Amino acid sequence: MEPPGFEATNVTVKRAESAYPLCEEWKDGSESSVFHLANIFLFLGFMGGSGIYGLFYVFTFLTLGYLCATLWAWADSCSATDAVLWSFALLAVCLGQVVHAVYRIRSVSFDRDFQELYNCVFKKIGVSLSQFGKIVACCEGDIRTIKKDNCFAIEGKTNIDKLSLLMSGRIRVTVNGEFLHYIYPFQFLDSPEWDSLRPSEEGVFQVTLSAENPCTYVSWRRKKLYLLFAKHRYIARIFALVVRNDIAEKLYSLNDTAFNCSGFRYDIRLPSYCHMPGTELEKSNVPMKVPVQSEMSV
Repeated sequence: MEPPGFEATNVTVKRAESAYPLCEEWKDGSESSVFHLANIFLFLGFMGGSGIYGLFYVFTFLTLGYLCATLWAWADSCSATDAVLWSFALLAVCLGQVVHAVYRIRSVSFDRDFQELYNCVFKKIGVSLSQFGKIVACCEGDIRTIKKDNCFAIEGKTNIDKLSLLMSGRIRVTVNGEFLHYIYPFQFLDSPEWDSLRPSEEGVFQVTLSAENPCTYVSWRRKKLYLLFAKHRYIARIFALVVRNDIAEKLYSLNDTAFNCSGFRYDIRLPSYCHMPGTELEKSNVPMKVPVQSEMSV
């Protein structure tokens, strides 16, 4: 029996050591720039926010960070195979999330008019694009038109069965032929009427709304909108906010009160004094008594 070939074994070990050098000590110098770049991208990625655009930001930088980490682990002779595989796996996951975020952003894109509506009304109060997509779907993305001098609603005749918002143009609001105020783009046409009725109640307009120039508007049917509110309570709160804010703006627009031909003032904030002529009301030094709750209950 021949003795084992120790020389051949030593040659094999030396070859293995030359092909895969052992890392027994800490490196004296710093890591390569790719390693530092990977950590910079990861740091920026973890600084992202929420929402669909926040997700796109986060996973874009995480993808770049794990890509650099994979390249660094592959190029570094002292890195184990596990480091390369883990970095590559995380790279693939983040890249998939980026593709999914891009798909979601493209899937909730809107026409120019609805995009402008979102930017001017809903974006500034924190409504996401997906939630706004449900709002647009409720009105079926239908933008309607009103020709010049045509009426959107006629006093005492038109039923209140929808909520409408002006997209372009200008609407004139009158009562008994007397001018009240204008409605401008991105204001609701019938917010006071909408807020005055319960879901089960019916009513008619108490004012006339006519177009001073060609107008476009979008409408939500009353029943469909209440079904949307029942499914999404957050959207219901959003509409309550924007509708009542619109009513407040209309009240402020009536600070410069309108007078009819007889000199009487229209002021919906003080209905008990609407019968007084404006000049007499301004000259009157008698303090206005506001009834307290105990007197009202008597």
